[in-house]
Amino acid sequence: MTFIVVEGPEGAGKSTLLRWLAARFRADGRTVVTVREPGGTPVAEAARKVVLGFPYEMAPAAELFLFLAARADLVHKVIRPALAAGQVVLADRFELSTMAYQVAGGGLAYEEVARANRLATGGLVPDLTLVLDVPVAMGRERQRAARKVQDRLERQDDGFHRRVLEAYRGAAGPGVAHIDATQSKKAVQDAAWREVMAVTVLSTRGVS
Repeated sequence: MTFIVVEGPEGAGKSTLLRWLAARFRADGRTVVTVREPGGTPVAEAARKVVLGFPYEMAPAAELFLFLAARADLVHKVIRPALAAGQVVLADRFELSTMAYQVAGGGLAYEEVARANRLATGGLVPDLTLVLDVPVAMGRERQRAARKVQDRLERQDDGFHRRVLEAYRGAAGPGVAHIDATQSKKAVQDAAWREVMAVTVLSTRGVS
């Protein structure tokens, strides 16, 4: 099983790194499934449209359950079947995003959200979570330079996004690796691939 998640604040370069990782795995002959959160199934895409595109304020708990409904459907219909088939799954965001955005950013209770998330994922844990670190101001500037249309969460104020960033910076545990995303694209890619290779080596040795 190889389940890799790319996480980080806005403008960190998650999608760019995910595409590069997918190409690198495919060049090595691996079958790769890429997913994004929220999204990836009809149910999850419907939830995405509401939670990110809804033009009005939303209760934090309502926001949480939309994200979790999308995640539950994606895990059940896409991620677990792909892993069972021996494929590499690369995800743009997973459960750590919930802890950063809805808990640290939105103020929901950590333990309650953690329990709800375990229900949504069935206890599925990534083999590797790559956390890209970039300051809020730099991330916003990157998005402006790319002329990205901001979604509802991206439009939150800097205080919200600083709380999100600090949650990411404090993330720890087995399989969590932090990468300085202010570096060049190649430096970020090289650092990410080193982490991938370390997890792959441990997996082949039977270390969990």
